[in-house]
Amino acid sequence: MKRYGEHRFPGKLFVVEGIDGSGKSTQLTLLHQWLQAEGYGVVFSEWNSSPLVRDTTKRGKKKLMLTPATFSLIHATDFADRMERNIIPLLKAGAVVLCDRYIYTAFARDVARGMDPAWVRELYSFAVKPTVAFYFRVPLEVARRRLAIGRNGFKYYEAGLDLGLSEDPDESFDLFQGRIIAEYEKMVREFDITVIDATQPIEVQQQQMRQIVKAKLAQAKRLRVAP
Repeated sequence: MKRYGEHRFPGKLFVVEGIDGSGKSTQLTLLHQWLQAEGYGVVFSEWNSSPLVRDTTKRGKKKLMLTPATFSLIHATDFADRMERNIIPLLKAGAVVLCDRYIYTAFARDVARGMDPAWVRELYSFAVKPTVAFYFRVPLEVARRRLAIGRNGFKYYEAGLDLGLSEDPDESFDLFQGRIIAEYEKMVREFDITVIDATQPIEVQQQQMRQIVKAKLAQAKRLRVAP
């Protein structure tokens, strides 16, 4: 597959990252609605949604068959399919593409599961660099409390129970998600990721996102009209 690197397509790519319970999906939904109201051609894409592997992933999780390496490869396949079939064509067409999770999810989760960081980064080296990647930083205890509302415990892989960190789902969740947070924090500087304090009120976070996105879109318009 072609290595796109930092793209020069007319469209813009905004992605959100963070652990489960960070509120990133809520913020992306609000941003999506706002951009549509502003008249932008905007398209939404989420992690692990390619028809090519979605059902396979579900079956693997249900039967508890997924190893760390299988996770890496199956998610990379999903991402490559969405990148080639959806994201790149939409960026070429000038659309605003919003992604709920991007390559940084793999970098965080796969490494937290014991995969080599350099190997995982090479696996996704074909990916387009986002216009802005937002990381919603939230303390583990806050995320856990949010997830506990209306739920009966954590999912098997969500809690990292496949890693044998602890037999207690709550403790395993804390250990695994703590590892993921540590990887995200390392990536903030490495990939110039924009950090949003996810403990702030929802409307404050959204306003911060909109200001950053609006500036990038205005810059794109100026570039298009320049002689």
